[in-house]
Amino acid sequence: METAEAHGFSFPVGYERFHRKQLFNFQLNRPYSLGYARAEDLAEAGRRIGSFAQWKTEMLRQADAAVVDKRFRNAAFYVRAAEFYTFPDEPDKVPLYDRFLELFQDAFPRSVDHRFEVPYGDASLPGFDLPPQGPSRGTILLHGGYDSFIEEFLSLMWHFSMKGYRVIGFDGPGQGGARRQGGLPLDYRWEKPVAAVLDHTGLEDVTLVGLSMGGYFALRAASIEERVGRVIASGHAYDYLRVAPAPAAWLLRFFCHHFRDFTNKMSLRKIRGGGMEAWNISHLMYVLGIDEPMAGLEFAMEMNEDNLRSDRVKQDVLLLASKNDHFIPLRLHNEQLRRLSSARSVTGRVFTKADHAENHCQIGNMGLALRVMEEWIEKKTDPSVGPEPASRV
Repeated sequence: METAEAHGFSFPVGYERFHRKQLFNFQLNRPYSLGYARAEDLAEAGRRIGSFAQWKTEMLRQADAAVVDKRFRNAAFYVRAAEFYTFPDEPDKVPLYDRFLELFQDAFPRSVDHRFEVPYGDASLPGFDLPPQGPSRGTILLHGGYDSFIEEFLSLMWHFSMKGYRVIGFDGPGQGGARRQGGLPLDYRWEKPVAAVLDHTGLEDVTLVGLSMGGYFALRAASIEERVGRVIASGHAYDYLRVAPAPAAWLLRFFCHHFRDFTNKMSLRKIRGGGMEAWNISHLMYVLGIDEPMAGLEFAMEMNEDNLRSDRVKQDVLLLASKNDHFIPLRLHNEQLRRLSSARSVTGRVFTKADHAENHCQIGNMGLALRVMEEWIEKKTDPSVGPEPASRV
């Protein structure tokens, strides 16, 4: 299909049907849409993956084939895909992460010149600091969400760098190297890592970009951190228990408060049974650094409207949503827009099937999402640009 070129990275347009099951298909489309994978490899993998147990074996097979052909970019992100669905207690969990980093370095040898680490307690936050190509148009601070690696967003960072922005991307607590190497568990109080990065770099008036659950984190940080001048949030929920229908959310709270021990035992039994549901539970526990499943539900309950502090966000805000997001219902987008009552301005954009960007975080057309972000930043930072058109909700 047609592509959007970004100085060495190609963002394919289209959400492909690599696998009949959406949870597998999304994870196959993810590296493809971000410019790291070949469609023919992913189509073959989709045909060969019939179960959760086959995922890692097949993605590592694809990685080995890519290494033989010296396609290190492909190989790195096939290893990342294998690592993603690896249980935390499997002996190859950390070695797979290390192999990913090695292959990533082989694929992008110049990236080592832009790596940095921000001191954070007894550990550090790893990331990249890309200088602007040409006259500087400002600074973008970018991060992911629940379980991302900052390396996954190098293509986005490079795009903005080539457009004249200094771009700093980092892994916060719970993410990438901050979790796997630094042992830092996820913490929704995102103002802390944002402040650490800003203190370390001496920056002010940055545009903060949070992807997926990172949208929640970015808005939360902006409500406290005045050095954030603008916020872009893509693919988040303003209250994570409201993702589920109200009766299901009530039932979760009921079991948490009244059947905690029983629910913990049942969840741990599911982990022993293996499969996707077992991985979901164990992965949540790993990211959060907890030893009982119900503590994960308590974390979800803390990711609520009150702790987001939407009414205290005073910056310009761009909210991006996708109509057929299989993680976050579209109804939460409009509710989030209404709650940003103190923001200097609020712009919403819903991507549809016609945009090829109707899936979570615009996977399927990252080129379009980047153009929307870039045009919005320019309107908010360049006084020579005309007034912004009415918000698209």
